Amino acid sequence: QVRIVESGGGLVQPGGSLRLSCAASGNIFSIYHMGWYRQAAGKQRELVAIISSGGSTNVADSVKGRFTISRDNAKNTVYLQMNSLRPEDTAVYSCYAEVNDSWYWGKGTLVTVSS
Repeated sequence: QVRIVESGGGLVQPGGSLRLSCAASGNIFSIYHMGWYRQAAGKQRELVAIISSGGSTNVADSVKGRFTISRDNAKNTVYLQMNSLRPEDTAVYSCYAEVNDSWYWGKGTLVTVSS
């Protein structure tokens, strides 16, 4: 079994920063892509950022220049550094990982940007 666990969400004021973490654990032979999606209330889920095992990244235009994705392959962990947060960034952020050629999802962590 593979387990995906996110952490780091919470309440932050506009302009503030948060760092999300996501760790994969269990019976892991290989992890290729890891990344983050988000879903705001009443909106469709959207891709935020993705990173390959080699470090190639793809970041949504809506967060480019503000969010940075990185990973620690030794720890099977992916991070999302979120700076200059805006109220429109409020959403449930879910981590996913391509583990052993299958996709696994975490339960999500809520990020609320509000004064």
